[in-house]
Amino acid sequence: MTDLFLKIKTQQEQNLPYVIFCKPNSDKIVGLFQRNDHLYFLENFEEKGFVFAPFDANDFPFIPLEYSDVFVENVNSKDFFVSNVTSVSENLEAKNDFENLVTKGIHAIKNNQFQKVVLSRKEEILVTDFDAEITFKRLLSNYPTAFKYCFFHPKIGTWLGATPEQLLQTKGNALKTVALAGTQLHNENKKVVWQEKEKNEQQLVTDFIVNGLEDLVKEIIISSPYSVKAGNIWHIKTDISATAKNKNAFQKIIKALHPTSAVCGLPKDVAKAFILENENYEREYYAGFLGEMNIDLITFKLQKTDLFVNLRCMKIEEKKANLYIGCGITEDSIPENEYIETINKSMTMKKVI
Repeated sequence: MTDLFLKIKTQQEQNLPYVIFCKPNSDKIVGLFQRNDHLYFLENFEEKGFVFAPFDANDFPFIPLEYSDVFVENVNSKDFFVSNVTSVSENLEAKNDFENLVTKGIHAIKNNQFQKVVLSRKEEILVTDFDAEITFKRLLSNYPTAFKYCFFHPKIGTWLGATPEQLLQTKGNALKTVALAGTQLHNENKKVVWQEKEKNEQQLVTDFIVNGLEDLVKEIIISSPYSVKAGNIWHIKTDISATAKNKNAFQKIIKALHPTSAVCGLPKDVAKAFILENENYEREYYAGFLGEMNIDLITFKLQKTDLFVNLRCMKIEEKKANLYIGCGITEDSIPENEYIETINKSMTMKKVI
């Protein structure tokens, strides 16, 4: 066991907060270990550390660099644990509940309440002996192109994930973000072809981001949409870059982007209200955002922020893991197909738990 994972054991024994993470395509694992159990919140978005923000709240918890120790280790491929999940059992009650929810969302869209809504469900899996080291190494092995993390705080709980979606990356006044939508299961023998429903959904996400940024930035550059693979899933992705008008704009930029239309809907406020009223469970930190604030914890360069949307994630509780999975709903959605999409997405976490 390496120094970093020994440190995790110590933090767990002392019930102290920590986060370990590995960025997309990186060969470094970073650990930030808080020296007390206080729950800190961002105040002016100039703090340095690791933020872990919920889906629906104005308070953003974070682990401050000022009160933490940093460990950085190389990824050791010899330690990888590969898991394969080829089939899952079907829960008819969960299937019916989600398809009814999707049907309700489609009706709301056709009644002009909103253009799109992202609906989700929570699935419980029994877990006998959770081991942070083994599970995190499985994430590293299975999802090299995702942002992998394990976060713990005694007042929040234990969360893990492998998310494919960047919320925001900044360096000085320069910023990058992405629009991500569409879902298609990987098939070695089948070419990736997107239907109009997925293309329209992707355009809605892109328009939401550009419209939210236009008063806060200049020189927006938008790439053509392209296909990108995340684990066993394909998505449509558009890269967006711009320059903030001033260094004080980033707090407004983050709040303009979060929650993104890829996890909420359009218009955002109406779609969010529908989600909170109809999903019948609390998302907590699923579909929130997380990552480094105002510092690169490997190089310790300042004025760098690297945030990701908390997708493909789970919360570990006593004897169980809660998986969170959702999909974008438009007027062309088919409820049964959307449920199958959540099954495909759930494989990300089922492979590692």
